[in-house]
Amino acid sequence: MAKKNTPDKNGIVFSTDPEFVFQGDGHSASETPPPAKQRLRIVLDTRHRGGKTVTAIIGFTGKFDDLEILGKKLKQYCGTGGSVKDGEILIQGNQTVKVRTLLLKEGYKV
Repeated sequence: MAKKNTPDKNGIVFSTDPEFVFQGDGHSASETPPPAKQRLRIVLDTRHRGGKTVTAIIGFTGKFDDLEILGKKLKQYCGTGGSVKDGEILIQGNQTVKVRTLLLKEGYKV
């Protein structure tokens, strides 16, 4: 049985109106701007991770698929694990130098 309603970012989970349709944000369907027009930030983060250090890349705008592709490139270049969650790329460990090098080579502003 398929879900009729899916939750959105505004907190709406259920509607009793059978004709109700969630309105999309439009961010996920927008085109990804070229790398030269994007400004990414590299942040070291240890909060809620059991003391483990994670390099987070935030500030990406565009399609989620393009974010996943960039995340995969970064993980392969750094030789570590990581993930893409909530619009940010998480790379395990302190990889700021390698991440900065690859992003500058790809044309992003860091």
